[in-house]
Amino acid sequence: MKQILQSARSGELQLLDVPAPAVGHGQVLVQNHFSVVSPGTEKIAMDFAKKSLLAKARSRPDLVSQVLRKVRQEGPLPTYRTVVNRLDSPQPLGYSCAGVVMAVGEGVGNFVVGDRVACAGAGYANHAEWVAVPENLVAKVPDGLNLDRAAFATLGAIALQGIRVTAPNLGEIAVVVGLGLIGQIAVQLLVSNGCRVLGVDIDERRIKQALEQGAEWGAQPNALPPDWKESATGGYGADFALVTASSNDSAPIQLSAELCRPKGRVVVVGAMPLELDRRTFYEKELELRLSMSYGPGRYDRRYEELGLDYPLPYVRWTENRNLQAVLALAHREAIHFEQLDAEIVDFSEAETAYG
Repeated sequence: MKQILQSARSGELQLLDVPAPAVGHGQVLVQNHFSVVSPGTEKIAMDFAKKSLLAKARSRPDLVSQVLRKVRQEGPLPTYRTVVNRLDSPQPLGYSCAGVVMAVGEGVGNFVVGDRVACAGAGYANHAEWVAVPENLVAKVPDGLNLDRAAFATLGAIALQGIRVTAPNLGEIAVVVGLGLIGQIAVQLLVSNGCRVLGVDIDERRIKQALEQGAEWGAQPNALPPDWKESATGGYGADFALVTASSNDSAPIQLSAELCRPKGRVVVVGAMPLELDRRTFYEKELELRLSMSYGPGRYDRRYEELGLDYPLPYVRWTENRNLQAVLALAHREAIHFEQLDAEIVDFSEAETAYG
């Protein structure tokens, strides 16, 4: 089968012929029909891979700490071999796709061959012709919803989880900072939730798209009308801000804090450093909340790989139930993935999708 792989050492992308994955216990084997390139997340991975070894270390001190801990525990030579092997191992890309189940592993109870499904998870829902994905990272696609739209389910779940963390109320004024794919989906979800939305991005084209998605206002970070806060919020500021931008600094968070009212909420979805100006948060008593990817269960090996679900009465929205909710909303046309700024590229030309 063909799969997009990236060199961890140089950042080079290649579309290679590799063996198809074997379906393991608790997994489903899916023939991919569509997978979505996430410009923000995947660009961060690509930019990191293209850096020199020194630049990699400077940008990821957490990884340096892991290496030093390994040196203390196992010695320099085994650590060196581990680092070199990691750099020489091609890395898969992708985390949101949709296709048809072709086989199910032992222990799978919710899927059968022929089911149309959406899949999530970096390292599983790859840009590849075939993927083997744990059951808790797979959701059935409702009849009538096209697979090209269902492939956006993971991005929709990320936006939805951010909104759940925000806990919006009807009529509240929201700011969405960063109007990429996840930001545009967030705008749609917030409008459906009865919120009035200000969309902020450096790209005027994305601002126009947000207005078409239902945002009431749109502006670049330094071009917000001076009377917006007074005319839209009575001078108080927005009730909350959802930061869906990815950035090398904390400027999007600082902007969000400045746009919020006293005792407002700032929820960070995008990847960026947390180097904050305490004064802005302190003087307004703002709440800073972080949203963890698709929702509860993310990064929990027992949930994602071993298939242990969280009981619904205690954890209503897991990452799988968020996937199901997004697919149901798309099926009912409460959100419209077809309105997003995306194009379909044949897999044989997949490398061109990264521009």
